[in-house]
Amino acid sequence: MIDPNNKLILVVDDEEDIRELVRYNLNKLEFETLGAETGEAALTLAREKSPVLIVLDLMLPGVDGLDVCRILKNDARTEDICIIMLTAKGEESDIVRGLEIGADDYITKPFSPAILTARVKANIRRTTGSRSLDGLLEYTDLLIHKGRREVLVSGAKITLTNSEFRILYFLASNPNWVFTRAQIIEAVKGDNYPVTERTVDFQIVGLRKKMGKQGDVIRTVRGVGYRFTEPDGEV
Repeated sequence: MIDPNNKLILVVDDEEDIRELVRYNLNKLEFETLGAETGEAALTLAREKSPVLIVLDLMLPGVDGLDVCRILKNDARTEDICIIMLTAKGEESDIVRGLEIGADDYITKPFSPAILTARVKANIRRTTGSRSLDGLLEYTDLLIHKGRREVLVSGAKITLTNSEFRILYFLASNPNWVFTRAQIIEAVKGDNYPVTERTVDFQIVGLRKKMGKQGDVIRTVRGVGYRFTEPDGEV
């Protein structure tokens, strides 16, 4: 787990205007920031400075963003650093590849500074500490108790299958994070609960139906997978 007092963010982009725009908006939130314009520089700074989060452009000269992500996530010294990818629209295959090798989230260019800072705060909150206490997750009108295998929506108990519950608890434990179907399977699989990429979609449909209006918290990210969006709307 990353130190919750760590306020250092590394911004990696070969375009100075974008790099400085991101740093400016993060500095306004009292984060400390460092900038890097190449993949090589990003790797060096990540190892030396141990930032809590990296905003990482994919299109970099030399070592590109995907390789930077892969190297950092496979290094015990840097594997816990949260990585948000910056990518141009239409690069869905790169988004999927990045998430599969360990990136935590992504933002498409052009981006809103407000969305960027909200994603940064959400990911840092997730990285530095969990909202779960003794297996209990509580959001507006939604309560999930892991030990009891119990879900309450607006105070009313709903009945879920084991696979539906596992998927919901996993997504709700990682609010605002985007997960591929493969990542969801890896998190919830078990000998008694066979799950495939196709059945993930069916489980999500079932969850949304049973949760009623609260089912909207499970968002489809086109071409990637799913995300649990906090009902308080921080992202």
